[in-house]
Amino acid sequence: MSQTTKIVAFFCAALALMALPLFAQQFGQGWVRIIALAMLYVLLALGLNIVVGYAGLLDLGYVAFYAVGAYMYALLASPHLFETFGWIKAAFPNGLHTPIWLVVPLAAGLAAIAGILLGVPVLKLRGDYLAIVTLGFGEIIRVFMNNLEHPLNITNGPRGLDRIDPMTIFGFSFGKGTEVLGLKIPSVTLYYYLFLVLVVGSVVICHRLENSRIGRAWMAIREDEIAAKAMGINTRNMKLLAFAMGATFGGVSGSMFAAFQGFVSPESFTLTESIMIVAMVVLGGIGHLPGVILGAVLLAALPEVLRYVAGDLQSMTGGRLDAAILRQLLIALAMIAIMLMRPRGLWPAREHGRAAPVPVPPIGARAKGARP
Repeated sequence: MSQTTKIVAFFCAALALMALPLFAQQFGQGWVRIIALAMLYVLLALGLNIVVGYAGLLDLGYVAFYAVGAYMYALLASPHLFETFGWIKAAFPNGLHTPIWLVVPLAAGLAAIAGILLGVPVLKLRGDYLAIVTLGFGEIIRVFMNNLEHPLNITNGPRGLDRIDPMTIFGFSFGKGTEVLGLKIPSVTLYYYLFLVLVVGSVVICHRLENSRIGRAWMAIREDEIAAKAMGINTRNMKLLAFAMGATFGGVSGSMFAAFQGFVSPESFTLTESIMIVAMVVLGGIGHLPGVILGAVLLAALPEVLRYVAGDLQSMTGGRLDAAILRQLLIALAMIAIMLMRPRGLWPAREHGRAAPVPVPPIGARAKGARP
């Protein structure tokens, strides 16, 4: 593909992504919300792809970093701390209203610290053992958030945190719709554009990382850690960097989720959510950016779209099947079908370093060509 063709393709894709929510909102804001959440899951999948796809570290507790970012923003942008602690009320009489310029670096930094804290004790673990430990870490964070209301009420326990401020940039609030050239743009569409900007920036970062010395070191560790260490790669630091870099994406996604929803609770960060993010990376194509994006979009949108199908199927059975269970069944069947037909993912990366297969001639042809 020539450079001009690539530029034209990128330009057309950009126009399509810009026009997509404007077209979808004609059918209701619910469809725009599905697309916006899909962008948020793309951001999560890109972060997990650094850990799983590039470094080869199976992380089943990635949702913990998502929760850290969400609760950090919820505490800094809601009246909970203001109402609970008198000294905070005295220090900030007008309340805590954190701007996006402070939210994104704080969410990324705090999640990176959590990623390093997870990475240090699991440096020597691999495969199933690493997966079990990271799974436990994700559950510990959820239980921690669920119970951190005594003796000091910080997270408000299972009741969660509400009245969270929307994102603001230079006084412009994403919680209120606007009008451009006579076209009404609702709040959910504005959030879609915000998430889209973050996704584009994340794709650029991931692409640069993949082709950098750090990315090649991660892939060397993924293929053979002993050989990578023998070649002089500091596997310890590279693994910690992978955990920290992947966690930053989760932290930023969590802060955006809190602002978008206006409410967070521990129920939003369960093990099922973490497994779904891993499935996005695996089904799309491990280590391949277009595949990861495709997998995230499909698995994020599929459950919401199947709500409409599940309702009709439930009515056909006379209400004997629960719609939520039926929807999960349809998702599982779709995932099984994809893995059977495309075991390396929907859009896997091209294999490098292997010679093209040479066709073996039939036995009869070899016998005729043999010398007497």
